[in-house]
Amino acid sequence: GSNVLRMSSGIQIKPKTAVQKSKTSPLPCSPEPAIKPQPKPSDKLNPKTIDPFCAHSRPPSAFAAIYAKGGIPCRLVHGSVKHRLQWECLPETVPFDPLLLTLAEGLRETKHPYTFVSKEGFKELLMVEGAAEKAIPLLPRLVPVLKAALAHSDDEVFGRGLDALVQLSAVVGPSLNDHLKHLLTNLSRRLMDKKFREKITVTLQKLEQYGGKVS
Repeated sequence: GSNVLRMSSGIQIKPKTAVQKSKTSPLPCSPEPAIKPQPKPSDKLNPKTIDPFCAHSRPPSAFAAIYAKGGIPCRLVHGSVKHRLQWECLPETVPFDPLLLTLAEGLRETKHPYTFVSKEGFKELLMVEGAAEKAIPLLPRLVPVLKAALAHSDDEVFGRGLDALVQLSAVVGPSLNDHLKHLLTNLSRRLMDKKFREKITVTLQKLEQYGGKVS
């Protein structure tokens, strides 16, 4: 170890005596052991610096892939006060199957702009004329997707799932009653969380209001 130190210091200062002593080993090889191990300790101490690069190599989610290919006919428009969606065609003319299902899938996204596009797109699509007739046949496929959002560990995803559930209930009314049993378990699990207690209570009241006495 002392020989390595002398060699490295000999390279930096280059006194004649140090150069003569270091003739026993080639000079170009001496700095390499001191340089190569340096990145390794930093990788161990701060492994998160590698994560962003790994994230780029991961395949995009289904929603992100469809959005990138132009399969979702609306885009986020940044406003000075409020963001909004711009539709490429009238929402009334867009087939609910598969767009409503795709937007519901997007509720589980955690990255911008997918979070806004999926939430606002789902809401605005359900506001078109004749939405109930278009949405009711999709309930058997739509409810499991909403259930996945309500089962998500991310608080914002869960909140978007609650909003979407209320919006859907307001449109389809009692038609949702037969599917509620699949969703209530996820709501009851979060009911003990103070952050969501009030919002879940309001959601249940809305489901009862829109679903009628049977609900």
